[in-house]
Amino acid sequence: MKWTEFSIHTTQDAVEPVSNILHEAGASGVVIEDPADLVKDWGVRFGEIYQLSPDDYPEDGVIVKAYFPENSFLAETIDEVKLSINGLSQYNIDLGFNKVKLTEVKEEEWATAWKKYYKPVKVSQHVTIVPTWEEYTPHEGEMIIELDPGMAFGTGTHPTTVLCIQALEKVLKGNESVIDVGTGSGVLSIAAAKLGASQILSMDLDEVAVQSAQANIELNQLSNQIEVKQNNLLEGVSGPYDVIVANILAEIIVRFTQDAAAILKPGGRFITSGIIKRKKQEVKDALVEAGFTIEEVVEMEDWVAIIASI
Repeated sequence: MKWTEFSIHTTQDAVEPVSNILHEAGASGVVIEDPADLVKDWGVRFGEIYQLSPDDYPEDGVIVKAYFPENSFLAETIDEVKLSINGLSQYNIDLGFNKVKLTEVKEEEWATAWKKYYKPVKVSQHVTIVPTWEEYTPHEGEMIIELDPGMAFGTGTHPTTVLCIQALEKVLKGNESVIDVGTGSGVLSIAAAKLGASQILSMDLDEVAVQSAQANIELNQLSNQIEVKQNNLLEGVSGPYDVIVANILAEIIVRFTQDAAAILKPGGRFITSGIIKRKKQEVKDALVEAGFTIEEVVEMEDWVAIIASI
């Protein structure tokens, strides 16, 4: 099969929403080339797996690459993607150069190459995420999440995912009911189950994400605890629930804070991330307006997670 590489030169602020647009358009894999990775102290958490070459990265901005199969709908898909990306400017997201380049590539050049950079990662005190193709022996008390992200967004190593899992570890004591809004690969739902939640509703608007989440949930043998369904945010969902977790864009979070407050039990928690630092106050204000009390705000790199209670 022939594939087209869609490459866009943009900014760090735009990486998350652009990646989301590409995934929803049916991209089979996304690569992010961020020069900031070259100067990061990856530390013990990531070991020695990041042997990066400056030649692979732009001098300024970030390059996001996605891969689309070459078919009769390709031109239309590319046009729709460009239109959606340009539309991000209405949310005050800086698109930077916003320069798009299309290149034909062979499937074997990218289909599995990214896997060599994806190794077991300890993301919290008790939780370690292990890709399905890696062998790993857990330590005593370590909870393992086996994950194959496939085409869905969410390998579990992004700061927003790490922040959400750490927040879940703080608030879950056992037997809670949890809703995971925008589940992606299902990693947060699986983490919630591993951390003691007894009933989890895992939802995403993207059909590919729903399929990926279901596969990963089955892989971790948690189908009896986690229900997966295709759904737009909290539309049609009734409570009460103990915890809602949402790792999605700040612009989306502020749209359903009222709905979240309505279906949480008194004292229930709303864990939100996917929030770039400059959007932190906007999300906090929306939560407070909906009746939430901000319990904790945690930051990692340029990203923010908020734990709020009702």
